Amino acid sequence: MTEQKLTHIDEKGDVRMVDVSQKADTERVAIAEGFISMHEETLAMIAGGTAKKGDVLACARVAGIMAAKRTSDLIPMCHPLNITKAKVECAPVFAGERADGLVGVHVTTTCGVTGKTGIEMEALTAASVACLTIYDMCKAVDRGMEIRGVRLLLKDGGKTGLWERAEQA
Repeated sequence: MTEQKLTHIDEKGDVRMVDVSQKADTERVAIAEGFISMHEETLAMIAGGTAKKGDVLACARVAGIMAAKRTSDLIPMCHPLNITKAKVECAPVFAGERADGLVGVHVTTTCGVTGKTGIEMEALTAASVACLTIYDMCKAVDRGMEIRGVRLLLKDGGKTGLWERAEQA
């Protein structure tokens, strides 16, 4: 890995928001994922639509989209972006579908923007909040749920171009 400077730290070591005013607007996209593991009974409740708080996956999708739109309110050095795309997919993962034997919900988020700076944090925030929403809606029956593997899978656009995670879960 080549040595690079942190962009949010100035020459004096102070934190700053990066000046992107001279950068060109380009189309950018990022894809992130997360997984929330749970008891099989909890997943059955979600998949069967019997959770007392309502449609868990629909709520998680909406929460993830809302979170993507509010990322700059949560992460201090993120620029507010006029997001052009935000999609959250929540797929139940049943026993025997993962090599590690875990059951739960796999969340995949895709965010896009035409602008001067990236969209990775929005995709990661959407995945995190979608998983947190699932936890919130099901915690009364399963406090042992665990959020794992929130990570960037792909980013494309801007000066650095395409980056894609080599190993996929």
